[in-house]
Amino acid sequence: MTSAKLSKTSRSAPVKNRATNGQPGTAKKPTEPRIALALAGGGPLGAIYEIGALCALDESLQGLSFTRLHHYVGVSAGGFIAAGLANGMTPRELCAAFIENDSQVSEVFDPAWLMVPAYGEFVRRSIMLPGLAASALWRSTWGRKSIINAMETLGPALPTGIFSNEEIDVRLSRLFSKNGRTNDFRQLKTQLTLVATQLDSGEAAPFGRPGWDHVPISKAVQASSALPGLFPPVEIDAHYYVDGALKKTMHAGVAMDEGVDLMICLNPLVPFNATQPSNPMSRRVMQRGLPKEKQAIPRLVDGGLPAVMSQTFRAMIHSRLELGMKHYEHAYPDTDIVLLEPDHRDTEMFLANTFSYAQRRQLAEHAYQKTRQMLRSRQTTLSAKLARHGVSLNLERLDDPKRHLVAQTPAATRVGRAIARLEELMEDLGHAALPAAAVPHAA
Repeated sequence: MTSAKLSKTSRSAPVKNRATNGQPGTAKKPTEPRIALALAGGGPLGAIYEIGALCALDESLQGLSFTRLHHYVGVSAGGFIAAGLANGMTPRELCAAFIENDSQVSEVFDPAWLMVPAYGEFVRRSIMLPGLAASALWRSTWGRKSIINAMETLGPALPTGIFSNEEIDVRLSRLFSKNGRTNDFRQLKTQLTLVATQLDSGEAAPFGRPGWDHVPISKAVQASSALPGLFPPVEIDAHYYVDGALKKTMHAGVAMDEGVDLMICLNPLVPFNATQPSNPMSRRVMQRGLPKEKQAIPRLVDGGLPAVMSQTFRAMIHSRLELGMKHYEHAYPDTDIVLLEPDHRDTEMFLANTFSYAQRRQLAEHAYQKTRQMLRSRQTTLSAKLARHGVSLNLERLDDPKRHLVAQTPAATRVGRAIARLEELMEDLGHAALPAAAVPHAA
């Protein structure tokens, strides 16, 4: 289940319906609430989750349009989504382009963009190799340096990234040049901030803010999502920039510094709680292959290095997020903060490859349904908070079991129901669980 964290303000927000200008009986027109959206990174998986969750929110929240918010803040993969929304692309349009690759949509996301080797980087670094190798040889032979110290000399010859991310700038520039859209921060009808990290100083670079708004939106997205080691740093105005998540996970304070009544935050990556799986299938997936005596509590260590590294990475970025949220609660007491993120017991989100794009349809559907489930389960608390800003839940849509994000084929739906029933029978009989890869998804 997707969880929502609500930051309760310590003092009431300004009342927007009472302003008399000193004249009894006269009232100004109510001021429209300032609502902002902050999207964290998380690779392709993060973008997929955010699109699914946004589609659920967009159809379930009345009085709120995700293409007409006061401020958008995007970091890394979240920058793709934030830039699209600020340009008037609805969550469903983003889903058609980035998830379903709808042939009727002129702009579709092709993961092959991100898999082109960084040939230019390889060439630039290889040119340095002969001179550096000669220096290393001299140090080890005549300089009486150890081989390890001499080998450090070769460091500058190593590429700073494996894949080129230049196609991001090219493709998004083309996308945002369509009629009604813009690749210029200054031409947007709303505020958009895409945060990267300046490599030489380690400081946040808020592209879109005054002094940073001359950079094309597409180039800012490229810089904000340049994960070190995977993509080379992006050069802008003689400076180099990398992924914005190196500094902070969310950067929501960029919007709240300018005054926001409601701050909606989406974070796609959370550490997994393997000791309390949310359903029997989760427990079976995590325990698959373990002896019976070791199946009482699933252990991530049995997943090997990928599971350990994934948990470590998630825990590190989430701990920063938790500290940031506590800071926001004290620094911005007049702002209601809603944090949406996957449930810590959500096995499907944890087992998915962070950089995989192959399972995008089923994962987006999963995020969509889990977000709807969260909204239904917390409707009382959420309704009270959202009502302060003129937003309400559409319970009729939330209670509709037939709603899906991606197309559901009748055959796949029947197979899914049959396998679910088979799993229940096998669970009752105490048989071994089916391999996770053998369970098809209706989407």
